[in-house]
Amino acid sequence: NADEPLPPASLTKIMTAYIAIEEIINGNLGLNDMVHISEKAWRMEGSKMFVDVNSQVSVEDLLRGIIIQSGNDASVAMAEHIAGSEDAFADMMNQYAEVLGMNSSFFMNASGLDTELYYNTMSARDLSILATATIQRHGQFYAMYAEREFTYNNIRQSNRNTLLFRDRNVDGMKTGWTDAAGYCLVASAEREGMRLISVVMGTASEEARAIETQKLLTYGFRYFETHKLYDANQVLTSLPVYAGERDSVDLAIKEEVYVTIPRGQAEAMTATVDVDEIIQAPVQEGQVMGVVNVMLENEMIHSGDVVAVQEVAEGGAFKRFVDWINWMFNDSFSE
Repeated sequence: NADEPLPPASLTKIMTAYIAIEEIINGNLGLNDMVHISEKAWRMEGSKMFVDVNSQVSVEDLLRGIIIQSGNDASVAMAEHIAGSEDAFADMMNQYAEVLGMNSSFFMNASGLDTELYYNTMSARDLSILATATIQRHGQFYAMYAEREFTYNNIRQSNRNTLLFRDRNVDGMKTGWTDAAGYCLVASAEREGMRLISVVMGTASEEARAIETQKLLTYGFRYFETHKLYDANQVLTSLPVYAGERDSVDLAIKEEVYVTIPRGQAEAMTATVDVDEIIQAPVQEGQVMGVVNVMLENEMIHSGDVVAVQEVAEGGAFKRFVDWINWMFNDSFSE
C-alpha cells in the first residue's frame, strides 16, 4: 500500500523544512533572518519549540525547532514568515508536492496536526520521494536531521528519532504521531556507500515504529546493492545535427545516476537512449533531447533526461542548403 494516502502527522514537517531550505537556496530567506512569532504560532498545541509570543527567532533556530524538536509553533511561524499565512503556505506545499511528483499528498497545514474536520495526507511513496529530494538537494542542511538534541529558551529537547541513539548507520529523518496517524517514522541510513530510506506509518507505539524501521533497513542492506550507472555530464552518444554550424552534438546525462537493485542482478540491467531521429539546429546547451531508460528485466528502474552538451547555432544559408539536400537524399534512399 505504498501509494495509499494516510495522515502523516509531523512527517508533514519534512515538507515545511524542505520549502524553507529551498527559499534559502533561492536567496529569498537567510539563516540569520529574524522571524516574528505570532499569537497563533505561540498558541499551537502538541509538540513545541517553546517560542515566546511577539519574540523574534532566527530562521536557523526555527529550522532546528522544526526538524529536531518537531515544534508546531516553529512550523507555523516559518509558514507565516514565508507565505504570509499558514493557508498560503499550504498552497505552496501542494505546489511543491506536484512538482516533486508526490501524487498522493495534500496539505492543509504546516505542522501535521489533525483537526475534527481534516488532516494532511501523504503516502509512503511520496514520503520517500520527499526524503530523497531533501538528501540530494539539501546536503549542507541535512545534517540537522542527525542532531540528537536542541536547546532553545533554556529548554533542552531530544530528537524523537530513537534510532539516532542506537544505530550508527542512521542519520535522519523525522518522526510523527497523532491519534489518526499512529506512530510514524521516516528514516535514512548509509552503510558502505549505500543509502536506504524507509517509511513506516500507522504503528502502535514509539518502539513499534523503531522496530519495524530496523527490520526494513536490515532487510535492505542484506539483500540489495547500489550501483553507479553514470557520472554527472557523462556523454552517452553523439548525433548528427542538420543545418547547424557544427555537424554533430554530444548528448549527456545531467546528473549522477545510482540505482539500488536486488543483489546479484546487475548483469540483468539494460539501458536504452531514446532521442529524436532528426536533430535540427539551433540547439541550446542543456536542451533536453531525449531520455535514457534503465530496465531490470521488465521493470523500469530509472528514467532520466538526456541533454545537449554544446550549443549548436544555425548554420549559414549554404550550409543549410547542403544539409537539406543530404537529408532529402538520405530520406529518399531509405524509403
